[in-house]
Amino acid sequence: MVPTDRLLAFAAMSFLLIVVPGPSVLFVIGRALAQGRRAALTTVAGNTVGAYVLVLAVAFGVGSIVERSVLVFTTLKLAGAAYLVYLGVKAWRGRGSLRAAFAEDVTAAAAGHGGLRTFWEGFAVGVTNPKTIVFFAAVLPQFVDRGQDHVAAQMLLLGLVFNVIALVSDAVWGLVAATARGWFARSPRRLSLVGGVGGLTMIGLGVTVAVTGRKD
Repeated sequence: MVPTDRLLAFAAMSFLLIVVPGPSVLFVIGRALAQGRRAALTTVAGNTVGAYVLVLAVAFGVGSIVERSVLVFTTLKLAGAAYLVYLGVKAWRGRGSLRAAFAEDVTAAAAGHGGLRTFWEGFAVGVTNPKTIVFFAAVLPQFVDRGQDHVAAQMLLLGLVFNVIALVSDAVWGLVAATARGWFARSPRRLSLVGGVGGLTMIGLGVTVAVTGRKD
């Protein structure tokens, strides 16, 4: 459906966008440092699904509304920013009890607890990521061959390529951060520090998202 040259060009552009840490990557890193590998990977899964919802929106016409409406874009951006700040404050306030939470993570992993909430938190960040919204709304349609049929299907395929690249990249970031967390976990002070850093990272990210982006 999508010409090979366009598919490869889109994959290359997606890779360049994804490897530069943005809201999703920084959120995954913060979650990995605060809660560990399992939470990081669950967050990545939620992020990926949230990003693909944006692909669906663009493929079926909603993306053009976001692209043309400053109000809609700003609303989505501020919603995502507020949610990041909320999660960051929550992580900061709980940094002192992070050692107990670390032990609970092992039990929760075995029992399968907490994963759904973590997934939906990742989803919320993924579906309100300003960088991804702009990319899908403004860039993705340019790689569609409108001379062929099934334009929506072409967009869905291109979006899938983007999300596979993002899934691998974000998972690597999360695993690396979670591995570093193990070193911090050997000391209560280190663990408290990493919880605070993770929280401050998310707060700072939320503020950055809120003040950047289109102003037209």
